[in-house]
This record gives sequence, structure tokens and C-alpha cells, in this order.
Amino acid sequence: MASNGGDILEVRYSNPDLGDGVFYPKANEGNTLDLGGYRTGDDANMISGDGQPIYQTNLQRGFFEMVVANDMNERNDAFVASQLAASSKETNWTISHINGTVWGVTGKPVGDIQPDTNAATFTLKVSGGIITKIVG
Repeated sequence: MASNGGDILEVRYSNPDLGDGVFYPKANEGNTLDLGGYRTGDDANMISGDGQPIYQTNLQRGFFEMVVANDMNERNDAFVASQLAASSKETNWTISHINGTVWGVTGKPVGDIQPDTNAATFTLKVSGGIITKIVG
């Protein structure tokens, strides 16, 4: 079967205090979806004196990062992202891909939320637990 990449169509959220909503990623942008899970370190010095490899395996949280539209008139996307980041409760997220798959994670927006007022976008990065496939 051929690989089928493309756009993220929408990112939905549900927060116990702030309610439900949606962010709309900008089309034709590269997006990052790191599922999280176990990672083995890639350090060339991880070898013993007798030439045997030493493997260091750690658990890494998942995250997604994408450029989303910033409607400053009605949806107030960047303001909502800031509120979700400040919330003391985690948010449930679903990410819908153009190929029909849907992914889910529970987490929070992390890092800077810096709207580009000319392009009407900002980078949304959400970090949380392990990202899992829900549909597809």
C-alpha cells in the first residue's frame, strides 16, 4: 500500500473547565506528530571498554506541532490556546488527517504562543502522553 501524507484537517479539543473547540491547521504545511513512547539513546559513546554496546532506553512523552489559523475576531484561537496552556486540567485532543486517520492524546499547549498578525497564524505545540490512533 502506498504511503498517504497530506494535511491535518482539524484539531479538536475538550477541556473540563474551558469546554470544546477546534483549531484549523494551515494547508500545505509540514506538521510534526511524535507519538511518544520508548526511545533508545543515539550516543556514539554508549559502549563499554570491551566493545559491547550500552543501550539507554527512556520513555518520551508524545507531542504534535503545527501551524494553525489565528482568527482574532470570532474564534480567538491564540487566546484560547493561552487559556488551555494556563488551565490546571489537561485537555483531550484529536487530530484528523486528510488520509482518514484520527489520533488522540491528553495534554497541554507548551512553549510560546506567538501569533503572526500578518499571516494570521501561530504555531500550536501540544505535549502530553502517548499519542494513539483512534480511527484508521
